Amino acid sequence: MNPATDNATPLFTAVSGSVRHLFLLLKCINFATKAQVRITSEGLRFTVEESRVVQGIAFLEKSLFTSYTYAPSAGSQTNDEEADDTAVFQISLTALLETLQIFGVNEAKDRWTGRDLAYGGITGAIDRGGRPAAFGNRALGMSGLCRLSYTAKGEPLCVVLEEAGVTTTCEMVTYEPEYQAEIPLQRDALNLKIIMRSNWLHDAVNELSSTSPSRLTIAVSPSAPYLVLSSNGPLGSTTIEFSKDQQLLETFQVPKRTVNTYKHSLIKVATRAMSLASKVSIRGDQQGVLSLQFMIELEDIGVSFVDFRFVPFLPEDGEDGWESNDDMNEAIS
Repeated sequence: MNPATDNATPLFTAVSGSVRHLFLLLKCINFATKAQVRITSEGLRFTVEESRVVQGIAFLEKSLFTSYTYAPSAGSQTNDEEADDTAVFQISLTALLETLQIFGVNEAKDRWTGRDLAYGGITGAIDRGGRPAAFGNRALGMSGLCRLSYTAKGEPLCVVLEEAGVTTTCEMVTYEPEYQAEIPLQRDALNLKIIMRSNWLHDAVNELSSTSPSRLTIAVSPSAPYLVLSSNGPLGSTTIEFSKDQQLLETFQVPKRTVNTYKHSLIKVATRAMSLASKVSIRGDQQGVLSLQFMIELEDIGVSFVDFRFVPFLPEDGEDGWESNDDMNEAIS
């Protein structure tokens, strides 16, 4: 640690009254060891990617914290561009998650379905209406305090956890950021926009996984069949069709028939978010980039969003793959 920063005003400080909320949101993107962190006046943006073909983004809005302060001028930079640079760094996501669960944050499962008990919202238990869930944060009194602070560029991210009179302080080593750009999604050139309940997508992906497929194909059309998920694997093939019923597909905007294929193993990295979210927005642009944005309900706080973006599968020379969209259309029809 730089002695000159010992008494300096921190660039960023935040206090959260729920370690569990932070843990479960970050766990959704835990498919790589490191995460890039961007601190802004609106919240913390954690980005994880793998080989530039899949990217997971968890945005922790400042409303998740009881106290949130971001003061770029505290980093002693001379202009806005330099001040912004001090708020971007990488940390070990694995180490951060281990730190956040020091006091026993766990991921309880439903004994029958295997889903997180927070299925449909982070409450710590399935809320069936009426009184607070018996094992929810409110009933259990899980009021552990988490303090985050970042003094200046090159300094560690300090995590202080307090619960039942016990305080633990961890200093997370920060690294230079390795990437800046997100996988681009052309929002003004979308081929599909669908909003549906996340648990239906979660169930469909799990059903497709039963054949151990290597790829997952998504076909959409303005006429029936409207939304088709299909896969082929060594144990067989599976096809799942969704009707256009508004109770099933809350929003359905598809101007033309489109088919794209993705690596199944990449789509699977989003299943944790699927199991926690209440709704999912499925978007795809003309380049085939797929966005799955999950809305996760947080007890007594509101909602938070976790976004995944996927690059479509393009077979290499000599690799068995679809030769054209027409081939895929014919196979799925």
